[in-house]
Amino acid sequence: MTNTPSAPDAADAAEISAPGEAAALPTLRRRIQAVLIASQILGGLGIAIGVALAAVLAKEVSGTEALSGLASTATVAGPALLAMPLASLMGSRGRRPGLVLAYLVGALGAVVVVLGAVVDSFPLLLAGLVGFGAGSSANLAARFAAADLAEPDRRGRAISTVVWATTIGAVLGPNVAAPAGESVAGLGIPATAGPFVWAAGVFLVAAVMVALLLRPDPLLTARALSGAEENGAAAEGRSLRAGMRAVRESSRARLALVTVAASHTAMVSIMSMTPVALSHHGAGIQLIGLVISGHIAGMYAFSPVMGWLSDRLGRLTVIGLAVGLLSVAALLAGTAGPSHGQTAAGLFVLGLGWSAGLVSGSALLTDSVPQAARAAVQGLSDFTMNTAAGVGGLAAGLIVARAGYGWLNLVGACLLLPMAALAVRGVVRRPA
Repeated sequence: MTNTPSAPDAADAAEISAPGEAAALPTLRRRIQAVLIASQILGGLGIAIGVALAAVLAKEVSGTEALSGLASTATVAGPALLAMPLASLMGSRGRRPGLVLAYLVGALGAVVVVLGAVVDSFPLLLAGLVGFGAGSSANLAARFAAADLAEPDRRGRAISTVVWATTIGAVLGPNVAAPAGESVAGLGIPATAGPFVWAAGVFLVAAVMVALLLRPDPLLTARALSGAEENGAAAEGRSLRAGMRAVRESSRARLALVTVAASHTAMVSIMSMTPVALSHHGAGIQLIGLVISGHIAGMYAFSPVMGWLSDRLGRLTVIGLAVGLLSVAALLAGTAGPSHGQTAAGLFVLGLGWSAGLVSGSALLTDSVPQAARAAVQGLSDFTMNTAAGVGGLAAGLIVARAGYGWLNLVGACLLLPMAALAVRGVVRRPA
């Protein structure tokens, strides 16, 4: 079994090993983080532009409101399907080719969405939405890329800064959807498909930016800096099977995986049905939009605070905070009834809880597994969280239809029990 690094490993190792380069590592960290932030803004913008009108476009093409919800399901399925192949690619070739591939898949998916709208094909539209949604895999992977070269006691802040950058794109996206629709007038493209034309362009710009500027590759550079033992790890050590084994062997990694999956599933399940609950109590579109905007602000705008807390107080403490915030959110939203203000407060706290869980869980996952297995484990995390959220989103509608919005929040709170139990067990054991 050879210990020679692959070509990309060798190139990045040579670059970082140049005289004086190790001393310039802080500058390298800042430069890579700046590229990741810029690409994150573009990626968030591309997703938000299309998602703003995805359900409307699905309704127009399918001819029925009953099928419009499949648009959301398709966009969630995309990152779940791409997560493991992407992890395999990044594990062997680095972050740069993985991020570029994800953005290119998103761009291609957006083009297929436009084609489906033009030829009035609902199956083609759904296929395009799966590919378009897969573009968000790059945004998910970017948070781990930010942690690759971060100092261990600053990983939470590095992850949270990149997560925060999504706020900019998420806020801008819905506001440019209308101009994007108007821009395709006279081209034979429905106005509701116009945002996907723009999304394709934005994803392509992000892909080119990462391909040209994310150098040296952060994951491969981190491996080169980690020493001969890590650089000499067998290729099997970076396989998906090795990633699964690393999770089985680490109780902290299992806690991190459960934290990210449970936080994301509880958030998606409750959030997805809140507009329905609000409308049942007389809320109009404008009020619903304000509530969801507040929720998004809770998700992203305060992530740097969660990163700072995770680094200063510890991952387990912030995981406990996530359990508390998500539980309070479920209580507020589930008992709000006709009180729109209480529902809005619940959704804002729900966003904060998600942020605490995602940032602390992602940092703990990176801390808990060997360098060689990190990309595979991180891909497994993204696959798990997106698959669980997709199932949760589907189940949420059934629960609300049969039992009501209050029961959905109770079920969401129950999802946190394994996360809380593992966190308490981790505190008691205090593993090294």
